[in-house]
Amino acid sequence: MGFRAFGEIISELRRVTWPSRQETFRLSLMVIGVATAVGVFLGAVDFAFSRMMNVILGG
Repeated sequence: MGFRAFGEIISELRRVTWPSRQETFRLSLMVIGVATAVGVFLGAVDFAFSRMMNVILGG
């Protein structure tokens, strides 16, 4: 990776439209909320299947 590549990287970074602090905070909260909801849902599904398998297998 030569000096030209670094120059191109810097040039591209200057053209990026960076989000505001408020937008970054809002989107971060959204990601955390969705990840939590998906985790709770998958945990509930796992718990339900675990209970079903215990009933089916007589555990």
